[in-house]
Amino acid sequence: MVTTEPVATEPPTPFHDLDAYLALPRLGGLALSPDGERLVTSVATIDAARTTYGSALWELDPHGRREPRRLTRSAKGESTAAFLPDGGLLFVSTRPDVEAGGDADDARPALWLLEARGGEARVVATRPGGVGGFVVARDRGTVVLRSATMPSSVTAEDDARRRKERKDRKVSAILHESYPVRYWDHDLGPDQVRLFAGRVPAAPAAVVVPPAKDAGPAAADVAAAGTDAATDGPDGAQPGRIALRDLTPAPGRALDEAAFDVTPDGRTVATTWQVPERGGNRSALALVDVATSAHRVVLDDPDLEYGGPRFSPDGHRIAVTVHSRTTATTPPDQWLGVYDVALDELTLLAQDWDRWPGRARWTPDGRALLVVADSDGTAPVFRVEVADGTVTRLTGDHGAYSDVLVSPDGRSVYALRSAVDAAPAPVRLDATTPDQDPTYLPAPVAPPALPGRLDALTATAEDGTAVRAWLCLPEGASAASPAPLLLWIHGGPLGSWNAWSWRWNPWLAVAQGYAVLLPDPALSTGYGQRMVERGWGRWGAEPYTDLMTVTDSAEARPDVDETRTAAMGGSFGGYMANWIAGHTDRFAGIVTHASLWALDQFGPTTDAAYYWRREMTAEMALANSPHRFVDEIRTPMLVVHGDKDYRVPIGEGLRLWAELAERGAADGTMPHKFLYFPDENHWILTPQHAKVWYTTVLAFLDHTVHGKDWETPEILR
Repeated sequence: MVTTEPVATEPPTPFHDLDAYLALPRLGGLALSPDGERLVTSVATIDAARTTYGSALWELDPHGRREPRRLTRSAKGESTAAFLPDGGLLFVSTRPDVEAGGDADDARPALWLLEARGGEARVVATRPGGVGGFVVARDRGTVVLRSATMPSSVTAEDDARRRKERKDRKVSAILHESYPVRYWDHDLGPDQVRLFAGRVPAAPAAVVVPPAKDAGPAAADVAAAGTDAATDGPDGAQPGRIALRDLTPAPGRALDEAAFDVTPDGRTVATTWQVPERGGNRSALALVDVATSAHRVVLDDPDLEYGGPRFSPDGHRIAVTVHSRTTATTPPDQWLGVYDVALDELTLLAQDWDRWPGRARWTPDGRALLVVADSDGTAPVFRVEVADGTVTRLTGDHGAYSDVLVSPDGRSVYALRSAVDAAPAPVRLDATTPDQDPTYLPAPVAPPALPGRLDALTATAEDGTAVRAWLCLPEGASAASPAPLLLWIHGGPLGSWNAWSWRWNPWLAVAQGYAVLLPDPALSTGYGQRMVERGWGRWGAEPYTDLMTVTDSAEARPDVDETRTAAMGGSFGGYMANWIAGHTDRFAGIVTHASLWALDQFGPTTDAAYYWRREMTAEMALANSPHRFVDEIRTPMLVVHGDKDYRVPIGEGLRLWAELAERGAADGTMPHKFLYFPDENHWILTPQHAKVWYTTVLAFLDHTVHGKDWETPEILR
């Protein structure tokens, strides 16, 4: 008798197997060399234990002729790349500094340099609190970086001593004297973010690397001059290290989550600056002199906030985003502004353009700005002329673009392009051609095969507003074999389903045979100010009725099974899932992730209570609070929450779960379930926890939508 071993078969797509999905490499970020000949991105891959992701830097050919090549390789990974004028590549990594006797267990993010001629990377800047984001002066090569520093520290040695004392004495207490006290998933304090500046010196004599041939006078200046006396500060540097000048020695909380830029000559830094006010702060714009560390706030208005500063090529102007501050009756608006430093004058561009522009990139001639803005379920690249505010849409496809860069000659634009049905990929665009299709560049990551197709759907709301959605359909969905429907509600609430998501990926559900509906109801961005106004302060009104209208339209399709439906959402989408649960029993099951439940409780406990106080009055919050309708909930719910979620604190999930439990059967049983993550935040980010999340959600849908017996995921048993 002949026996044969079973043959292992590959899943049809990576979305049919969670392990295969988690192993997909993920592209992020772009950096362009000063000569325009090298484009660098990072690729995140899962480690051998399948418990974390690490990123490596890869070089791409902007012209699309050469294959990508890997530049870095370390267990800790690399991120936040930028080029020096001589073509050297700076990046941040927590890899240990072996030459300095670094300990891998105590390593903090440091600034590393890969010389233009290659070789081994070396550390060029460290701080006791680690190195965060950084920018490089285009011409001079001055590096400006941020680092958290203990408030009373003067030197790096002083900062290290204070940190060691707290660690040795096991003190974690923080004394606050202002609000806020935490952000997203981390505490603010006891240290404060400061900005530091300096220039990269030449490599130590034993490892001197000459500047690249034809690198130009700026490159030779950087290689020969080493540190710059104007940026030498109290922190002495080891040979080959940047002597960092402290630009902001007593910032308080002014630089929390700061966005900043530096002039091409390295003399001035523009940064967002948090101005304290009663119960919170507002975002202003400040200029910092690199030589003297003097700073002055140049844009500050109680009714406006400023973000994303970017200096013009001549260093005389700054592009900023300008945001109106909300009230309970007035939603936010957003514009693109140009601040003239010499004239101390701000000009708003394209004020009649009914879209919200993101952070801008200048063209090399300083005549135009390139921005990305949500628009009708996409996120195109737009060109805005500085002289008259004329707006030209450069991309004509359904993609969502990010990380926009412009070639030195101003002819080409580089970006990462994604879409609901496409993972991020590097592309090239012409800088002036409207409504074009992108040219894809050779990438280190191949696009994954999808288990279905993407359709667009539009419904008409009760007030006549067109409400659009994306519908992801599985292969084979037809009138003869209609697919069960999942309504997925986006967060924000100011947002849009237009880009690829690794966190909430609809194609995993599509691979299991579901049709996934991704609607943009009232409060969604990219449809003009009126779409936001329709739902402002009325979360339970138009946003809810729009969702039901779009669901009706999807269910009317012959390839969708209207008898088998479920709804799910996270953050504001979780709020809406809770609202739906208390207002209709049309869905077989509801998944609510990181959700708002009792708005009177949420407001004072979220990480930015000052924003919430402006958004809704107490009466509006009560009227729109889902907890008031708990007695009406008939649909089984899967509640998901992370304990490190400071945006929607765990108290929301705990109260929701307690109030559902109070209405369970006499023996304590109920149809609901609570998936709790003690060490995750607003999103479930670690690979194995993400696997648990998807496994549990899909098991819950099998149980509620398909009527299968409940099976607890094996790792949770």
